[in-house]
Amino acid sequence: MKQGIHPSYGPVVFRDRAANHAFLTRSTATSDKTIEWEDGHTYPVVDVEISSASHPFYTGTARVLDTAGRVERFERRYGRPGAR
Repeated sequence: MKQGIHPSYGPVVFRDRAANHAFLTRSTATSDKTIEWEDGHTYPVVDVEISSASHPFYTGTARVLDTAGRVERFERRYGRPGAR
């Protein structure tokens, strides 16, 4: 790799405030805010809106759309394609 052109890569805590969940990982993301982690060290913290702890797909709270009902309603309104 070329020296001096890459951002610094180090430990960062990502915190999902909606789900009250945080995890420590390595990233190039930076922040002025810091947090003291469980191991006693202080790390930069980045607040995120959605993580796997609050995303509907991962939590199982995703709504299933009634696509069959929508297709039937469309066919009632406009007729079946190729029926002319």
